[in-house]
Parts: sequence; structure tokens; C-alpha cells
Amino acid sequence: MTEASTDAPMIRVSAVDKYFGSLRVLSDIDLEIPRGQVVVVLGPSGSGKSTLCRVLNRLEVATSGSILVDGVPLPEEGRALAELRADVGMVFQQFNLFAHKSIIDNVTLGPVKVRKLGRNEAREEGMRLLRRVGIADQAEKYPAQLSGGQQQRAAIARALAMRPKVMLFDEPTSALDPEMVSEVLEVMADLAEEGMTMLVVSHEMGFARRAAHRVLFMADGEIVEDTTPQQFFEQPESDRAKDFLGKILTH
Repeated sequence: MTEASTDAPMIRVSAVDKYFGSLRVLSDIDLEIPRGQVVVVLGPSGSGKSTLCRVLNRLEVATSGSILVDGVPLPEEGRALAELRADVGMVFQQFNLFAHKSIIDNVTLGPVKVRKLGRNEAREEGMRLLRRVGIADQAEKYPAQLSGGQQQRAAIARALAMRPKVMLFDEPTSALDPEMVSEVLEVMADLAEEGMTMLVVSHEMGFARRAAHRVLFMADGEIVEDTTPQQFFEQPESDRAKDFLGKILTH
């Protein structure tokens, strides 16, 4: 992607709508995420959280409006789109690892194919990232041989191997057994502390309190609240947020 001014926000979303047929799932979304900021998106199921995450790297195409990443509009297709997806790392609910490739091969595939890194350099970097997420000893294993938490940490390492400018997480712990959630959140919290720009769709309230600079609360395809974690959890302004928190925090 073209280099942009460091003054530009890492992500700028302006008047974005998204329809699936006649169903409006995103409604006039305006959002700026500065460099180094961690934004956690909360809200009930069906509120548009995952769709927002997916339009930011064009896995879903916005119906209208504009999205800039590092000051550059989202490309429509081709090599420019592949480069954008290298710059915008994405971690999904399901780990989406290649089952027939070892963990280290999963991590190095993108850097070799898209970033044109040499295989030795890519492997060296891949092993460094697997050490960083605590699974270097699993490098030669296949995804099915790893626990869910280990697979998700491998997926995070794979995204980081592309040297992204921003990381998107779409409910990265929702498919995990409860005892594996903390190991993935720990890796994400470390990334946040290191200054990675992150947008995280999650139901993990503890992570939102601990790691987020901002909380976005979505309902019915709209951003209803955009505030600090402390403000959101202690003094939510909207009835929708109060109702949501009442249900979540009493469980």
C-alpha cells in the first residue's frame, strides 16, 4: 500500500452502510482509530460487530460510504487488495489454519507468497513469533495436534508474520474452551501493551476493562456508545447498554 501521513488515523470509516438484501446490518458508521489504540467492540448478537470487523479488510464489501486504512482507500481487488490484507491482520473465531500444513508452514506461507520474504528469513521470523506466543515447541506439528488455544495463538502468529499495521480480532476466544481463553487474551494484551493498533470484537469484559483504550457499544447496526472502558462499565449512557451490561454482568 502507498505510504500515508503519520498524522492520519490508522482507520477512518465514514458514513458506512452495509445491507444484506433488504436487511441493513451497518447503519451510517463513522469511526476513527488512531495509531496504537486498542478498541473493543461490544454488543448483543446481531448488532453488526463482526460485519464491521469484516468490512475493514473487505471480506465484506460496504454498500456505501468510505474506509481508509493508513490514509489509503480500501482497494477493490487484485494485488492492491492482497497488500491491504497483509497490512490488516485478521484473527477469526475459527482458526482457519491450513490443516495439511505444519504450524510453522502456516505462519511462513503469507510472508513468502505475499511479502516475498526468503524462506529462511520467513522461518526465522516465524519461529520468533511462535516463541512470542508461547508455542515454538509446536512448530512442526499440524493444527489437529494442538489444543484450541494453541491453534488460536498460531493464528495470531500467522497474522503477525505479515507485519501488519493493524490487527482485527473477530471474537477470537468464542470457539475456545474456558480454560484456554486466558492464554489467548494474554497474547492479545501483550500486543496491546506493545502499541499494536487493534480492533477487537469480543464478549470478554475483563479484556475490555484491562486492555482497551476505547469501548464501542453496538446495537442494531449502529454505534450507540463510544467511550472509555471505565465510563462504559460504570456509567453507561444508553438504555441498550445498561440492559446489555445487566444481562452480561449478572451471569
